[in-house]
Amino acid sequence: MKTRTAVRSLVLCAACVVLAPLTGCGSGSADRRPAASDGGGTAAGVPTAPAASRAPAAGKGSKDPDDLNGDGHRDLVVPVSLTAGPGRTRSEERIGVVYGSADGLDPTTRTVYGRHDLGLPEQEVGTAGPDSIPAEEVVTADLDGDGFSDVVTDVDGARVTDGHVSAPRSVPYVAWGGPGGPAGKSPATPLRLPAGASKLGVNSLVRGDFDGDGHHDLAALAANQSSVVLLYGPFTRSGVPARTGTRLPWADGDLVADDIDPTGKPRATSLLLHTISDGEQSENILYPARRGTGPSPDGRTLRRGNAHAFGDFDGDGQRDVAVGDDGSRNDEPGSETEAPEVDGSLAVYPGTGGAPVTHRLPTAPEGAVTDYGPGGFVAADPDGDGRDGVLVATYEGATLIDGDRRIPVRREGPARSGGKKTPAERRHARPAGAADFDGDGKDELILHWAAHPLFGLYGEHPTHWWITRGTTTDNQTAFATVQCFGQGIDAKVSDRRDCAKS
Repeated sequence: MKTRTAVRSLVLCAACVVLAPLTGCGSGSADRRPAASDGGGTAAGVPTAPAASRAPAAGKGSKDPDDLNGDGHRDLVVPVSLTAGPGRTRSEERIGVVYGSADGLDPTTRTVYGRHDLGLPEQEVGTAGPDSIPAEEVVTADLDGDGFSDVVTDVDGARVTDGHVSAPRSVPYVAWGGPGGPAGKSPATPLRLPAGASKLGVNSLVRGDFDGDGHHDLAALAANQSSVVLLYGPFTRSGVPARTGTRLPWADGDLVADDIDPTGKPRATSLLLHTISDGEQSENILYPARRGTGPSPDGRTLRRGNAHAFGDFDGDGQRDVAVGDDGSRNDEPGSETEAPEVDGSLAVYPGTGGAPVTHRLPTAPEGAVTDYGPGGFVAADPDGDGRDGVLVATYEGATLIDGDRRIPVRREGPARSGGKKTPAERRHARPAGAADFDGDGKDELILHWAAHPLFGLYGEHPTHWWITRGTTTDNQTAFATVQCFGQGIDAKVSDRRDCAKS
């Protein structure tokens, strides 16, 4: 069984399990300021489609890679699935941008992009429509350093052969950003890759500031299996990086990068290579970042685990990495269990390079264990004390591991969806991320949910979103990315009524 993880998304029991101290975050106190928008959230807490959208305000520039219109407020990129219907013969995926404000995310200020909107070339038509763009394949970063984040995604071309590898050539294209977000008025720009990787291209694209110079960089795996490819910024508008690197060895798997500091303060972001998994917890190799030179080629082999999160978990100002069991298991005979040092635990590797500290995860409710597991880890600091906790996906929602405390964070989808009753075990929302959207120094938690069976198995195609006020039961906002999410402010009143019923 091949495990699939679309977003960062283990396991909860009613009684708290006492662990060694991990962090000091989480006060449980609610911030009672009014939300930027109630979005489509109902009194019962189930999100619905927000009001028709309006364009974001034009910004003057920002150093935050998640601030797409450069107005100084963080934005959120979400997947939007459009089902087949009139004028659409197959389902399609879009990316939606929910823009931030001084009071947090405002779902009534949003933009929905397809491939054409971003100036991207069409992909070969398959099961999805030609304008589809999967959100999990999109990276935002300010590659040219103009203060406005750009949208980067791989584009597949014709099949080519390089050595023993034959595959469609995959090249990152950039839709350049601006004061109102990426305009897409001109064709997107292909990035220039180093000669050793240019024939087949790259995959598993991630962003970072790998040499800590304040410019945003990209990393990817060479599709010809030769190396990890590093592309250092700033980039020219013709797609040429300032320099490239191919010193890190290739391995079959996926890249995970530490976050760029949203304030723009330069810090070198480390890179982790998570080796290929067939459901079992697989190995990880950490390439520590070096300011001025990039990730060290002397990788450190970490424990097995399919869940990862970078953060400052001990409050010493150094970036750490948490690696652990995401609950997935290989379904082949004899492969259903994991070694005791892996099963149901996470380990924090300190940024100082010291020995890891292992913590037990809450155990799964009886009968809830599946081959797929509930999901991954998110670093979060909901009380703003500078020390991150680990938000873990559970079979009953999410739990913030805060020192020796376990704080449940739960939201639920609707009891009925698409005219059918939603099974109780499928109503729990999963963690998708954390960020400080309102600028108060405290992270809001991002949870999402969908009725689609693929969400129940893999966390794919989420449609309902909650931005919580820390670990409290209050939401900063909530919204649903259903069919009408892409509707503009100029939509007819009758269309808005139909949307409200969907």
